Formats: sequence, C-alpha cells, structure tokens
Amino acid sequence: MKTAKFYGLSKIKKPVYRTLLRQGTVLLCSALWLGQVSAITLDEVKARGYLAVATEDDYAPFEMIKDGKPEGFTHDLVAELKKYASFQIKQDIMPWTGLLPSVLSGKYDAALTGAVVSTERLARFDFTPPVAIATHYTIFRSKDDSIKTIADLDGKTLGVQAGSVALARLPELAEMLAKTGGKLGKVVEYTSNPEAYADLANGRLDYVVTAYAGAKMLTTQRSKVFRMGMAVSGPGYHAWPVPKESPELLAFLSDFIRHLRESGKLAELQQKWFGESMTDLPTEAITSVEQFKEMTRVK
Repeated sequence: MKTAKFYGLSKIKKPVYRTLLRQGTVLLCSALWLGQVSAITLDEVKARGYLAVATEDDYAPFEMIKDGKPEGFTHDLVAELKKYASFQIKQDIMPWTGLLPSVLSGKYDAALTGAVVSTERLARFDFTPPVAIATHYTIFRSKDDSIKTIADLDGKTLGVQAGSVALARLPELAEMLAKTGGKLGKVVEYTSNPEAYADLANGRLDYVVTAYAGAKMLTTQRSKVFRMGMAVSGPGYHAWPVPKESPELLAFLSDFIRHLRESGKLAELQQKWFGESMTDLPTEAITSVEQFKEMTRVK
C-alpha cells in the first residue's frame, strides 16, 4: 500500500503503518481533530473523585518502564500531583500513537506526558506552562565522523518518531539544508524512539532527530555508541496538553506547575532527570499559535 509523502519524505515504515491501523489512529485522528471534544470542569472532576490522565510508555527520560515499573521525569511530576490534588489521579500508560486521540475522545481528561508544543496541536489543545525545553537535535553513531555540519546531512537517511513534533518540524531542517544546496534524504518513522536508536546503532540509519532532553540522556548514558549533534529546529517546549474545552482543568494544572517552580521541586526534578535545571522556561500556559510563535520566534 502506498502512503503519502511529506515534503519529499519517504513512505511510512510498514510496521508503523500496521500499528497505526491496529490502534485505529488513522481513522480516529481524522474524526477527532475535526469533531467535538468532551469537556470537563474542575467541579466535575472533584465530584467524580478523580482525574483520568494518559502517559506515554517509552519516551526517556520523561517516561519509561524499568523492571516492570514506570519511572521518569513525568512520573515524578505525577507523584507530586497526587500530593497536591484533593482528588485521585488515575493514570494509564500507553503508546504515543494513540495517546492524544484518546484524550480528545474524552476517555482521558488530559495528557500528562512529555508532549512537545506545536502549532498543529494548539488547534485542539492548550498547554500548561512548559516543564522542559524541546529544541530538536540530531544523534549520530559515535564512530561516524562523516557528519560534522548541516551540509553533511544532505541525502542521509534519518529516523524519527511517528506523529511527533520532531517529524512536523523537519521542514525547518529541509530549509537549513536547502541553504547549503542539499536536501533531506529518506525519512523512516518509528513507533518509539528506542526503535530508531536501535536502527541507528545497527547502521540502518545515518542519524535520528529528537528533542533535546532525550538526545542528551541517550548520548550521555551510551556515549560509546551515540553522540549528540547539532540543533535542527528553533526553540521548543515540553508541556502537558489539555483540551481547549477544559479551561478550568488547564488553570488547575498550570497552578500546580507554578507551585513546583516556586517550591524548587521542578528544578530539583529537572536536575535529577536532565542533569540541569531549566530556569528560563516560560511561566504562563500556552493557548494560542500567536503566543507560541512569539515565545519560540518561529517564522
């Protein structure tokens, strides 16, 4: 089955396409992004007694499973939220490809996960104040010294997570390459970043594009295998998506993030999981494309 190309990008990897079909994501996304979304008020959450949230299963250092137990930056934040809230937090863990559609369908009230803010997502979601930076970087094999500049990426095969902002922002890299007389090579999409890293290590890819925090963690922990490359996007942010129809819930979660910042807990957890505290993050919720472009200087 042929699939559409994106800015001259390659066809979606078949296992990924089958996974999307199994989860109903192709049809679900089409319906939900155009249809109505179930809203919930904070009073309704309190009356019900719990907040239903979804978290990705495999996006280190935000979310991962180790020895059968979830851990990561997001899970530490959720642990703090359970102390802060006057109601229960019911959390389900799932693959990224079905996560945001599940929130839009009303199955979950919000996505407490390492999502990256994008202009496309702002059409249906508002975002809490950012919890981490998300500029996108390249990752190479440590022993591959053939790539030193943007120009060296010309025609190289790259891996990226399906449905990610890294994929959506590849046109920025295409523009960078065009200025050097080059162009994007074949793009292979994966259901999770670890799958892409495995193919990079095995030589099936020339490089992977992902957000800063994940790139830094991988290249620090596995420096003999991977090295961090150059930035290939403008500034970006990780934040929690909340449906636009639930402004009270957005306000509650935004107040929680500000509480963590003011108490010093946010910086403590950033240091724990990213190796640095990110003190220059915006302090307000992100609710419009115009606001986001001003924050990130996206042209």
